[in-house]
Amino acid sequence: MPPSQGRLAGRVAAGIIVARILGFVRERFFAHYFGNGPAADAFRAALKIPNVLRVLLGEGTLSASFIPVYAAMIERGDRAGARTLAGTIASILVLVTAVAALAGVVLAPVITDFAAPGFAGPTRDLTVRLVEILFPMSGVLILSAWCLGVLNTHGRFFLSYAAPAMWNVAQIAVLVGLGARLGGARLVVALAWGALAGSALQVLLQLPATLRLTHGISWSLRLATPGVRLVLRSWGPVVIGAGVVQISSVVDTQLGSLLGGGAVAALGYAQLLATLPLSLFGVSVAAAALPDLSRDASSQPPDALRSRLAEGLRRLAFYVVPSAFALAALGRPMVAAIFQTGSFGAAETDVVTGVVAAYAVGVPGQAAVKLLASGHYALGDTRTPMRVAGLSVVLSAALGWTLMRWLGVAGIALGAAAGGYLNVGLNYAGLERRVGTMQSTAEWRALATTLVASLVAAAGGVAAARSLAGTWPGLVAGTAAFGVAYAGVCLMLRHPDATGLLRWTRR
Repeated sequence: MPPSQGRLAGRVAAGIIVARILGFVRERFFAHYFGNGPAADAFRAALKIPNVLRVLLGEGTLSASFIPVYAAMIERGDRAGARTLAGTIASILVLVTAVAALAGVVLAPVITDFAAPGFAGPTRDLTVRLVEILFPMSGVLILSAWCLGVLNTHGRFFLSYAAPAMWNVAQIAVLVGLGARLGGARLVVALAWGALAGSALQVLLQLPATLRLTHGISWSLRLATPGVRLVLRSWGPVVIGAGVVQISSVVDTQLGSLLGGGAVAALGYAQLLATLPLSLFGVSVAAAALPDLSRDASSQPPDALRSRLAEGLRRLAFYVVPSAFALAALGRPMVAAIFQTGSFGAAETDVVTGVVAAYAVGVPGQAAVKLLASGHYALGDTRTPMRVAGLSVVLSAALGWTLMRWLGVAGIALGAAAGGYLNVGLNYAGLERRVGTMQSTAEWRALATTLVASLVAAAGGVAAARSLAGTWPGLVAGTAAFGVAYAGVCLMLRHPDATGLLRWTRR
């Protein structure tokens, strides 16, 4: 019997946990050596545009367009056609990313001025140098996204989401090995080279298993290959939709560069914490659901698709809503425990804590968007998420610009949160028009249970954290109290995911 969607999501989450733990280790070393200083700002800004390219041409965009077509071929038994399709898409990716990487290196000064218009002098010069090093990394990581698409379609979720651990390992090695001998600009340049090497290791870790599943790569640039035009037609609107969202991310960096004073670095630290529940639950549920949603849309009546979406939304809320409450309630001990060391002091903790709380407001919405967009993609509709993303970006940019005048860098994060909820509402309404009402009375009751339990858990977590002096003891006590209270209330009110998790734990 094939694994359940929940079990597949668990494999995605397990892989992400491995990568994220190492990511926090990397960030602690980064905070120790760079704090919120100019080198930290330069590295965050230089990483922004390569990351945008990576997301645009890989990760979710490639999965959303490639997996449904590739999975449908395998479902029909056309494995030879699926192999040819995979090889052609890989060939196109290699060509496109090579050209884009070369252009990025040549245009590094222009890219820097676009991403961080507030930078000047040595900080700008350092950012240009870092962009030149980091831009080719995006092309390598796009090939990693191709591996992810193949592996996920064949039910191999853990490896593809644990592979980014290599990117973190390479950077940790640079910081540990050179941190005591280099400093400032010299160390951050070495770190950029480490990030580039780590991206190559990330691909090499996935490639053997991917090639076994595809029986090698059939290199070709023939657009007439069956399925290729369909992938590219779907890919275009998805890329544009993701591009709109990434524009919002770039706008955040631009606004942060105008604020100065380490605002770009503060956004980076806060995003690492705020995106943890998005990666663990939003990405895991959406990634595990997309192949099945695609099969439901092509071979099942709307009831199956609607039921799968409703189950995914309920499961997302069960994990993501309490995560958002925990970030808001326990943000200070989290930030202090993870980042406060060396050049990262109490003042930096205060700033980043406020940004984490602001981002926490939008975490549930941003997590739900991934699953809802997957529902549209499974139905062959890549345009609705694109149009909705455009509207949400306009709102988040306008609010971020306005709120940062009163709230500083936290205002930028609040603007992004508001845009995320507009994105959720419009995507949800669009899906209901296609498949019918997704949330039954039982689903709404489960959401109410989640909210009540999260409120109770937040109160208990704050009380426990304050009862103990010290960063780590307070964080451990607060987190433990939060988890126990949330689980207790959910079990008492018989939330279906809580009771199911309990049964699984007993087994």
